[in-house]
Amino acid sequence: MRLTPLEGRIYLAIPGLEDHLRAELPPPEGVSVRAAAGLLPSDSAQPPALSAGDLVNQRFVVSSNPPAEVFWCQDAWLEPFRLEFGSINEAARALRDIQRNWAPVLFTQFRRGALIQEKLPPLQSKPRPFPWLLPDSPLGAWTLLDAHTLVGSARCESPFPGGVIRFEEDRRGPPSRAYLKLQEALVRCRKWPAPGDRCLDAGASPGGWTWVLARLGAQVTAVDRAPPDRRILALEAVRYLRHDAFTLPCEDLGPQDWVFSDVVCYPPRLLEWIEKWLASGLCENFVCTVKFQGCADDAVIRRFAALPAGRLVHLYHNKHELTWIRAGG
Repeated sequence: MRLTPLEGRIYLAIPGLEDHLRAELPPPEGVSVRAAAGLLPSDSAQPPALSAGDLVNQRFVVSSNPPAEVFWCQDAWLEPFRLEFGSINEAARALRDIQRNWAPVLFTQFRRGALIQEKLPPLQSKPRPFPWLLPDSPLGAWTLLDAHTLVGSARCESPFPGGVIRFEEDRRGPPSRAYLKLQEALVRCRKWPAPGDRCLDAGASPGGWTWVLARLGAQVTAVDRAPPDRRILALEAVRYLRHDAFTLPCEDLGPQDWVFSDVVCYPPRLLEWIEKWLASGLCENFVCTVKFQGCADDAVIRRFAALPAGRLVHLYHNKHELTWIRAGG
C-alpha cells in the first residue's frame, strides 16, 4: 500500500456549468485526472502532478495552481492524495486511519467502490429534515481510478457528501421549490432565524422563502411589487408591502435580524442594495441569490466575494446563480 500527497486541488464540476469552472481555472494543460494521479504510460514525459485540464465523466477537473477562490464547483478537494492498495480491506483501513467520515464520488468501479464504502462508517442517505444542525466533524471524499488506485481528500469545501444535500420536501405548503436553497444556505450557516426575529424578504413573491422563515417563527416583512401566494399572505407572521424592495430606504424598514433576497435582477443592482444595507448597520445576517444570464460576470463576482464578513458559494439547489451569505455574531 502506498499513499502519496498530490499538489493542487480537484474540483467537482456542476452538471451543465462545466464551462464556468474551466473559465475560473488556469488555461488547461491537457492532463486528465488519471494522468494527474500518476497513471500515465511509462513512456510519457508528463510529470505525475495535478494540472488544470481534462474532465473525467464531465465531473472532475484538476488544477496544480488553483486561484484563491473558485465559485462554480459543486465541491473542491483541498488536500488530494493518491492511494495504491491491494485489497478492499486495505483501502478501507487506510481511509479509516486518516479520519472517520468519507463519501464516495464514483465514476467507475462502482461495485468495488460500494464494497469499500460498506467497510467505512455509514453516512446518512435519507433526505434531511429542516432545520438540521450540520455536524462539525470533517467529511472526506474519494473516487476510484481503477481496481487498485483511488484519489481522495480528507478536507473538502462542501460539508455535504459530494456536495449534495437533499431535504424532506413539502409539496403542499410552499408555493415554489425555491425554499430548498434557502434551507441549504441556512444549514451551511449553522444558524437560522429564531422565533420573533425580524426578517426582510425582498422580492418575496410567490413566497417560498417567506414560508420557510414563518415556519421558523420569525416575523417576516415580505416586499414585492407582486403579492405572494394567498396562503403566504394568510400567515399571521407575515406583513406584505407592495413595493420594489430596492427602492425602499433601509431606514424606513428599520433594524432587521436577517435580510434575504431571491430577486431576479442584474447582479450590480443587488450588489448596490447590499452595500447600502451594510453601510446602514441595520442588519448583520444576509442570504442573497446572485442570478446570472448567459456568461457570468467575473468582475461582479469578485466584488460580491470581497464584501466584508461574507462568502459567495454555489449551493447544490442553485441553478445559474450563486448565493452570498453573511452570518454575523
